Amino acid sequence: PALFSGFLPITSCTITLSTMTISEFVSENAVPLTIAAAGVSLAGVYALRSRDGMRSVPRATDLGGGGGKAIKEGEVEGHWNAYDNYFTQADGAVQSGDKTKAPTFVNTFYNLVTDIYEWGWGQSFHFSPPVKGKSHKAAEEMHEHYISDCAGLKKGMKALDIGCGVGGPMRVIARHSGANVTGITINDYQVQRCRSHNKRAGLDKQCEVVQGNFLEMPFEDNSFDGCYAVEATCHAPAIKDVYKEAYRVLKPGGYFATYEWVTTPMFDKNNKRHVEIIEGINHGNALPDMRTYTEVEEAAKEVGFKVLRTADLALKPHPGYTTHGNWYDRIKIGKAEYNRNDVVVRILQFLGVAPKGTKEVHRMLVDVTYDLSAGGETGIFTPMHLVVCQKPLK
Repeated sequence: PALFSGFLPITSCTITLSTMTISEFVSENAVPLTIAAAGVSLAGVYALRSRDGMRSVPRATDLGGGGGKAIKEGEVEGHWNAYDNYFTQADGAVQSGDKTKAPTFVNTFYNLVTDIYEWGWGQSFHFSPPVKGKSHKAAEEMHEHYISDCAGLKKGMKALDIGCGVGGPMRVIARHSGANVTGITINDYQVQRCRSHNKRAGLDKQCEVVQGNFLEMPFEDNSFDGCYAVEATCHAPAIKDVYKEAYRVLKPGGYFATYEWVTTPMFDKNNKRHVEIIEGINHGNALPDMRTYTEVEEAAKEVGFKVLRTADLALKPHPGYTTHGNWYDRIKIGKAEYNRNDVVVRILQFLGVAPKGTKEVHRMLVDVTYDLSAGGETGIFTPMHLVVCQKPLK
């Protein structure tokens, strides 16, 4: 999902970086710099390093490339420029029209944003319906429990998390179901983060992660009792290809459940504003294009699945509890607050704490929150279209 609500508190100011000397910059921005420095120090203290060299929460100095673990120092800006060029949109899809390169740039995307997501959002990179009387974290875990139940996961089963990220849902689902969960992510840095989190949570014997492309998964046929994907298959160049792989590795009779990013029946491809919103979502989230809700359902059927249930959980939430508000409320923060956050990132980059290119990545993530909110408010987009499938016994 998009960026978080509170980066670091900072007094609003106007900065012109290109013509300032460091002394002028410090003089004119003394209060913001003091606060930013304090925030960086606190982040460094809070994000304690484990034995594997990974911190439970990334530091401010890690943003934009994992402190050199995801992208080498000095190369962040070049990776950002390549990403930005590829995912620039034309008519609702990547401008080049070549979606086959998407996996490479999805990997680049997560090298750039993984630490930013973790620092500000948490370990589960997805949205969830808000639940009355529950915190964001509790509602998020309920959303994960639900997809686990839809996939029929139980103690002792072997489950696959397709596009697992740093493993937030994996660990929640492992605890909830008792299943042994293997995750796959294209991004090697996320593999490192996931394994570190698994060990820290005491789940490294129950949860494992492998680096790989979910379009060509390194697993044997019929090897998993159940599969699920949480807002991950949207990155695939063609949704049918990843569903085909899910079908292949799933045992006969097993269930596959997925939360999909799709356009809804309210989307009008001839409405210029609708197209702009979807293009903004695509660019800011590494999507080669956006599927319609019917396309994902039909793709599941085409590869052989029996589709048991579909529902937009933004409209028809989980049974058994009452929602309170909208999925996008969590990112509907005022422009003033986001702009203050942007100032912090600019300061960190100016001082050399964050590498060049970080402010551009942050700006993209700020901008896409407005597109996501607009997609939700207009009703043309949902990040939680549920599809529950079963692989036939024969």
